[in-house]
Amino acid sequence: MRAALALVLALAAPPTAGWEPGREYVYLEGGPGTVLEDRVLVTNPGPRRLTVDLRASRAPTPWIALAAERVTIPARTRAEIPFTVTVPADTPPGEQTATITASAGGRSEPIRIHLRVSGPRVPALTVEDVSYSGGSVHYTLVNRGNTPLSSRVSLHSDGLLTGPTSHPPREPAVLPPASRVSLSERWDAPALDAVDLRLRVTAAGGVSAESTLEKTFVPRTALLLLLFLLLPVPLWFRRRAKRAGG
Repeated sequence: MRAALALVLALAAPPTAGWEPGREYVYLEGGPGTVLEDRVLVTNPGPRRLTVDLRASRAPTPWIALAAERVTIPARTRAEIPFTVTVPADTPPGEQTATITASAGGRSEPIRIHLRVSGPRVPALTVEDVSYSGGSVHYTLVNRGNTPLSSRVSLHSDGLLTGPTSHPPREPAVLPPASRVSLSERWDAPALDAVDLRLRVTAAGGVSAESTLEKTFVPRTALLLLLFLLLPVPLWFRRRAKRAGG
């Protein structure tokens, strides 16, 4: 796929410190899985040859491939160096940035590439691994879509003895596509109750997810008392069985 724009570097006559890139920005557009082709045009108008180093970078993975990383241009000559921008098939729609750096005469100039990845946005979010310990409800948010999500988390509790309660919502940091984050919400458990803890997460575009944890809280003293009261019951049945048999 041929891109609509090209880079033009105009190099002044020696000393080479006077050269300037003809364009500081390049705008490209393509869908996931496409390969965009373009070229760097380097002109040396001076009377002597000039060596230019080109370096492409994009974090975290290099998407740009230059046909040559160093070119020596004769006097009053223009060189064309092809390059490609490969958009990985799993790239979510949105804006991406990259840089081609041109260096000559002890000076470097970045040419920034702005890439718009086209395609439908598919938001998807889940709440997983919900648990309670140490006075907090722990859970994991997972972005299973292809677009960044700004979410809002609400914790609701509904106890058999304490009744329903809603807690102040929380807005975690933006979650990138195909990523997860472990979070926790402070929640004071009752001394004695059976509670449903429900986490509900919403995001833009009508995205929502929820998960419920059932938790029973019994004081240790009450548990010991219950065991103490129930302990004589098996003995009573055993004695009754002996009498009936005797």
